[in-house]
Amino acid sequence: MARNKPAGKKHRLARALKTRKSVPTWVMARTRGHTRTHPKKRHWRKTKLKA
Repeated sequence: MARNKPAGKKHRLARALKTRKSVPTWVMARTRGHTRTHPKKRHWRKTKLKA
């Protein structure tokens, strides 16, 4: 990937990086373990972005 990116693409990549985080511990405690994984979590090699 190029070092110099358009601003829009940079914002989309940053947003995808932030949404990659796992579910907080307090959410698991509040839902009594029903919500363990994030539905939009992705692996960098398995699922590619359309950014």
